[in-house]
Amino acid sequence: MKIRASIIATMCMYFLAACNPGGQDTSRDSPFAPQGIARGKSVDGLTVGHRLMANGQYELALKSYTRSIGDQGMSVDVLSALGSANLRLGRLGQAERLLRRAIEEDETFVPAWNNLGVVMYERGVYSEAARIFKRAFALDSGNSNEIRDNLRLALAKVENPAYDEQEEKIQLVRRGTGDYLILATP
Repeated sequence: MKIRASIIATMCMYFLAACNPGGQDTSRDSPFAPQGIARGKSVDGLTVGHRLMANGQYELALKSYTRSIGDQGMSVDVLSALGSANLRLGRLGQAERLLRRAIEEDETFVPAWNNLGVVMYERGVYSEAARIFKRAFALDSGNSNEIRDNLRLALAKVENPAYDEQEEKIQLVRRGTGDYLILATP
């Protein structure tokens, strides 16, 4: 008899739970997650990645940039962004390969040239870094103070390898279709 009552009580609970709208409730004050098709447009993976980079979340930015390949393919923006994230994570070999591929895609893409210069500077190849910064500065028509500063630091290291810069190094990352996001290297 106790077993039958227990089974009936359990069945009633399942029945009542099935009648509860739960996650299918569409009211705004519902504690359940919304169901169905999302309304609105999703944010571009590059934009999310740039925001994460600005906040120092380099590993998450790398994942976001990788997801953006599905939307944009391996475009110069994506290659440069992947290279920049790898640069920030200290993966200089990967960063160099990606940034060189970006430059092969578009030889006039200033951020990729600058970031490649940063990679070479970090590797201690100051003469090549200076050459690359000169190229970036020329392509930018001398409009970027940050690239000029990078060039100045690289030239100072070429002239005097013992030169100890007290200033912060600057990295330039392309954001979207024409805006530049300036990120200081930690």
